[in-house]
Amino acid sequence: MNARVKKIVLFLLAAVLLFSSGQLEKSLNRDRAQLGLTISEPLQNAPPLLAFTTVALGGFRGLISNFLWIRSNDLQQDDKYFEASQLADWITDLEPHFSQVWVFQSWNMAYNISVKFKDFPDRWRWVERGIELLRDSGLRYNPNDVLIHFQLAQFFQHKMGANLDDANVYYKQQWAEEMTPFFGASGTNFENLISPQTAEQRTNALILREKYKIEAVFAQKVDTQYGPLDWRLPEAHAIYWYAQGLQKAKENPDKVKQDDLMQLRRGIYQSMQQAFFHGRIINDPFSKTYALAPNLDLSSKAYDAYEEEYADEANQGQKDGIQRAERNFLSSAVYFLYENNRVAEAAKWYKLLGDKYPDKTILDNKPNSFPKNLTLEDYVFNRVEEEVGDTSQERTTGVVEGLIARSYYEMAIGQDDRSAGYTLKAKLVYNHYQTKMGNSQPRAALPPFADLNRTVLNDLLDTQKPVVPYAARAAIRTQLGMPAETSTPHAATISTNQVAPAVLSDTNTPAPTNN
Repeated sequence: MNARVKKIVLFLLAAVLLFSSGQLEKSLNRDRAQLGLTISEPLQNAPPLLAFTTVALGGFRGLISNFLWIRSNDLQQDDKYFEASQLADWITDLEPHFSQVWVFQSWNMAYNISVKFKDFPDRWRWVERGIELLRDSGLRYNPNDVLIHFQLAQFFQHKMGANLDDANVYYKQQWAEEMTPFFGASGTNFENLISPQTAEQRTNALILREKYKIEAVFAQKVDTQYGPLDWRLPEAHAIYWYAQGLQKAKENPDKVKQDDLMQLRRGIYQSMQQAFFHGRIINDPFSKTYALAPNLDLSSKAYDAYEEEYADEANQGQKDGIQRAERNFLSSAVYFLYENNRVAEAAKWYKLLGDKYPDKTILDNKPNSFPKNLTLEDYVFNRVEEEVGDTSQERTTGVVEGLIARSYYEMAIGQDDRSAGYTLKAKLVYNHYQTKMGNSQPRAALPPFADLNRTVLNDLLDTQKPVVPYAARAAIRTQLGMPAETSTPHAATISTNQVAPAVLSDTNTPAPTNN
């Protein structure tokens, strides 16, 4: 046999052996999967470099990964964050199916590295980098992994939604700016995302799906079940990823632990509680900023989430914790609904609170803080008293005037219910003080409520020493049916007849019209 023929035979033999080994590997993989010996599935659709690395290194991947973990930690201790981040990419390349690797590296970026920076924009870049690592890469190789979905939701619930980081308001603002083009000024623009009609709408739907990995149809389903949510805020996205995790758990029940399901469900009701407390954006056209306010429309569904979690929980200790959380939520719901002029709803939840938790306790460390048979108004005042502190004449006068001023400002920015709610609270504080102190000690009595109101309104509308912008003063005047502002000194002085009678009333607070 000459050399050329020999080479051809060897080449063909090598090809046959490679083909046979490939077929044998497929058979082995099937057997390993059936016997439960496969920790992770082989990579699918991986980049060529990653595919080559994971195959070529074989069993050495674990050793190299451990070395990179140690090196990455050393770099981080030396404040060499960008080098550490590069090593994190290599580690996840070596262990793409090990979900704890993705979770730790993303958490390290969003929590540990981000707080090393003083400037909020620098922090936000690291928080986003952590989110992107999980969302864009971790889920790519582990689309059904419940732990990754849980951690992704945690970023929105804790890092962005809660106030654990002093840059949390900046995070919320940045996220709201990113989400507004997709969800609009109301935060619920699903129609244009699900059935886009224009080129711009189709582009937005594509970006939302491809970049942010948000399926508009599923998001709308989440909003229907748990909302209405404002999808410009992080709590909506926390609920979305928790719900995605639950969906994946249902599709792969053999790979999910009961504790995982409990954590996902718990995350939903915790996020709904946060959304209730600060899940609505109020735009201030005068300062060009926005503030967060309670999303009171969530009260019923947030309560349902507590009840569902309580029914599903098997551990009695956890059940007790859920009940404490539910009780505190109900007490806050009563207060916020009353404060926002939704008195009928506040009365409904107050009755439920009294029926379900007869002691009407708000704080666990004050088990007898509210006696039985307490009226709704007295109950709300107890909450107000916790806010205002002592009940001295000067302090109470300042609190009442502050609440009146806030009421007028809410009126100026179009928040009529909140405006009426602040007036309710002002009258509540005023009436309780007068009943307690003014009737028994005339020298300690407050001025008539109408006089306090007039003083506040004069200050707000004073053109010589303006405390609110011109546009806000004009809005207040329009709402009260007053003439337009002039530049004449003391032109802002208000007579009793110019102020809305409901605002001037010195009698006990009437039940206002509910939404």
